[in-house]
Amino acid sequence: MKITEALLAEHAVFHNLFDYAERTVPRLKTVAEVRSLAHLVEALLLAHSHTEEQLLVEPLEHCLEQIGHRQTFHQEHQEIDDHLKRAQTVRSLKQARHHLLAAVVSSRKHFDKEERIVFPLAEQHLKSRTLTELCSTWTEHRNRAIGQDEA
Repeated sequence: MKITEALLAEHAVFHNLFDYAERTVPRLKTVAEVRSLAHLVEALLLAHSHTEEQLLVEPLEHCLEQIGHRQTFHQEHQEIDDHLKRAQTVRSLKQARHHLLAAVVSSRKHFDKEERIVFPLAEQHLKSRTLTELCSTWTEHRNRAIGQDEA
């Protein structure tokens, strides 16, 4: 399996989480409920974005710079992070909902851009063997994160 395939599979899982958030957030009754869901989304996105940044974006940094997207990707990550932090710190239920849902919308747009730009760049500029090796590294990181030894 290639790293692009693994990250695309993670994106599919995130889209299910985002669907759940979009259905659920408007019905949440307390700021604490919104904060809890925002914290979960933040923790999962942090692990995903760190891995994606380290294993895929960094090797393609020069390509992203050439097409004018390097800074945009970093700004989008910051925007998502800011919305999630605000969702966890505001006191108003309405504002907490707004920020969490804004983070979801921004994440969907960012994932779409990655799938249209970064993943094809990786397939074009990195060797198939490199993409497979990056996936092995991704698997090792995941196994360590969940406390499993390599099989």
